[in-house]
Amino acid sequence: MREYCLTRSWTALAAGLLMSASSPVQAQENHQAPAPPSNVVGEDYPWDDGEEIVLRWTLSPDDGDSVSEYLIFQTVAEVGDFEVTPDFKIIDSTQAGTDHLVIEIKPQSRLSEVRRLGDRVDIRGLVDTGNHEFELSYHYQVIAVDSDGNRSAPATTSAAVKAVMQPYDLSRLSLMIITFVFCGAVVFWINRARKGKPIKVRKIAGLEAVDEAVGRATEMGRPILYIPGIQDINEIQTIASMTILSRVVKTAAQYDAKVEVPTSKSLVMTTARETVQAAFMEAGRPDAYNEDLIYYVTDEQFGYVAYLQGMMVREKPATCFYMGAFFAESLILAETGNSIGAIQIAGTAMPAQLPFFVAACDYTLIGEEFFAASAYLSGEPEQLGSLKGQDVGKVMVAALLIVGVAMATVAAMTGWAPLTNAVTFFKSVILT
Repeated sequence: MREYCLTRSWTALAAGLLMSASSPVQAQENHQAPAPPSNVVGEDYPWDDGEEIVLRWTLSPDDGDSVSEYLIFQTVAEVGDFEVTPDFKIIDSTQAGTDHLVIEIKPQSRLSEVRRLGDRVDIRGLVDTGNHEFELSYHYQVIAVDSDGNRSAPATTSAAVKAVMQPYDLSRLSLMIITFVFCGAVVFWINRARKGKPIKVRKIAGLEAVDEAVGRATEMGRPILYIPGIQDINEIQTIASMTILSRVVKTAAQYDAKVEVPTSKSLVMTTARETVQAAFMEAGRPDAYNEDLIYYVTDEQFGYVAYLQGMMVREKPATCFYMGAFFAESLILAETGNSIGAIQIAGTAMPAQLPFFVAACDYTLIGEEFFAASAYLSGEPEQLGSLKGQDVGKVMVAALLIVGVAMATVAAMTGWAPLTNAVTFFKSVILT
């Protein structure tokens, strides 16, 4: 009996040893790492601003079986002419079945890399250009990972890769084409106007009423009040106002009417005097020019408005022109002019003030009409051509918007992949 028990004990011990010896092999077989990817190649992204690198590789033989993702590692290979000891760090990951990745290299990340490497490489020879554009080359590793988290051996790029800025960014090719078409249209219409060919511009009611307004002031024997806004001469609306002032003064000179131009800026006063003097000379009445009628009041906004309001009540001008940039004073001036029964013509590109002018004035040049008026009145080929060229640009923008909205609507309704990609390109490239 005792011999039988010893035999059973030895048998159990041998079986246990056999199982323990075979278990690591089974564990290794059950948790075997996936085969690594191969042919890892990095290259500069073509025709960009030097901030992207394209990494490509051949998929692991186990892709589609056990591989769940690929891990991407990066290290600085060279800083200028200085080599760096590799120190790979994970920067991204991709799903199984992906064989390429576009890696973004930002200038700030380059600067941080150089600072981080300061204790591992002699970078005293590098020069910071102010844009943090350092010559950094990179090595990459791609590792396949299975669903259990087992990693393959790393596949490394054989040569360092560097992001290089190209002369042109072809992702913006569509924007370049639009720009050339727009500029070409402006140049074409300017040349056409210079050759004396007629350019049709829509009539603006407020400008057609200038003769009527000046004639009424002449009949009533009252002055014409012209207010060029409250901004300085560097404001584009004030510059446009000077062109309209020239037309008003030229017409007034023919009717022998008095035009008074109080200003809130000294430079505007100087410019207005030169404009008025040139208009009188063009009208053949240089002797009728009186520079005292163009004068400076004050830079203070409501001090200037208080003076205008008092003058309008006292002198009761027959016609009031408000042309330029206005703010809170627009309603005060327009209501005062309305109360004295003056013909009022206003023009401004300030959206918040347009409702007050529309409500209280006889004619209002709204937004772009104000700038178009200066081109329309001047008759200069450059202004007329640029105005017509801008109209071509507006037509292009309207067409792009209509096409884009139609594409987005159809793509949302059908889910058709090519159309969805086209909408994405339209929004991310053309509209940005």
